[in-house]
Amino acid sequence: MLPIISTIPLRQMASGDILSLQVYKFIGATPGKKVYIQSNLHGAEIVGNAVIHQLIEFLWMLDNTDLIGEIWLLPVCNPMGTNQRSHHFSSGRYCVYEAKDWNRIFWDYEKDISQSNQSGENQLLTFAKSQINLDIEEIRINFLDAIKQQFVKLSDKVNSDSGVAYTEKFRYKLQSLSLDADYLIDIHSSTNQGLNYLYYFRDREESAKFFLLDFGILLDEYDGDAFDEAFIKPWLALEECFLQLGRTIKFDVEAWTLELGRGMEMIPDSVAKGVRGIKNYLKQKGVLSNDFQLDDIPQRNHDMMFKTKSKVTKYYATVGGMINSRIALGREVRAGEQIYQILIFNKQGKLPTTVDIFADRDGFVYDVSANQSVNEGEFVLGIM
Repeated sequence: MLPIISTIPLRQMASGDILSLQVYKFIGATPGKKVYIQSNLHGAEIVGNAVIHQLIEFLWMLDNTDLIGEIWLLPVCNPMGTNQRSHHFSSGRYCVYEAKDWNRIFWDYEKDISQSNQSGENQLLTFAKSQINLDIEEIRINFLDAIKQQFVKLSDKVNSDSGVAYTEKFRYKLQSLSLDADYLIDIHSSTNQGLNYLYYFRDREESAKFFLLDFGILLDEYDGDAFDEAFIKPWLALEECFLQLGRTIKFDVEAWTLELGRGMEMIPDSVAKGVRGIKNYLKQKGVLSNDFQLDDIPQRNHDMMFKTKSKVTKYYATVGGMINSRIALGREVRAGEQIYQILIFNKQGKLPTTVDIFADRDGFVYDVSANQSVNEGEFVLGIM
């Protein structure tokens, strides 16, 4: 099955060169769900490009009857961030011109529709009341249409003669491709050194297991400006409104951020786990036909450890110095156990000293800083 390949101009540089996005669209013989998968939103986090490359090779070998619905794949979704360098190192986490995190800039429809209408009622609640007796598929269609109508208004500003800041145009381009997806997967990796895990949203634990990863973090607190958050937050808010009205609804709309390995590297194990998990997710969600078999996927229930973001502890250097010793990535820890030590070269005419730091709760180390030279207040490690 050959993809439809679309090249989308994104930004013209002062040199006259044009940066573009390239989308690979695989469309099955039978209509169904739309899956949107992107990678490399943060410039140094390149592992998703290898994952998408292998997914393209996998889908290429299928017949169009094996695919139900469509899959859109967007590698190198942020060429500005990908090309950014500091000495030998790839950075690209922030738009340096506007001082914004590339994954904290996205438009959140829920913030628009949560405003009060002329009668003083929340607009989202008003919408839910108008749909209370409809079937769930009709509600989904109507709500997506409302999202699209509001999104169209952004294009007037983006295409105006006065123009917009680049991050506004960039987010518009990405969200225009993904707005009508049913399932969204955004592939990242740790800025530092991290395990393979995913972020997920409430009531989606069973689907999270389809990715066959060992760990998942529930986003129980978020502001809606990240790519996955902006996509699913309106749907979660609408579910909550229906619950207030006495009706339980769960839309088959899902958003995931996969965190695979560490930045600036395509770690083979992380790539393999990402590809394996996404293929299984597609199969379990019915995007791959019932007749199509995945030979490399175990036919068993996958055990997964779930944590909540609000209970994840990040440790920041209490003093400046060098990390003299540190507990290893992936290690289990107990409350009161020493997790790292900082060597301090005092500029006070004194001998060097060390400061020991201890865990304040049980857990395991899921992320550690790449740099073992830290200023006070810089990230050292995370425990979930």
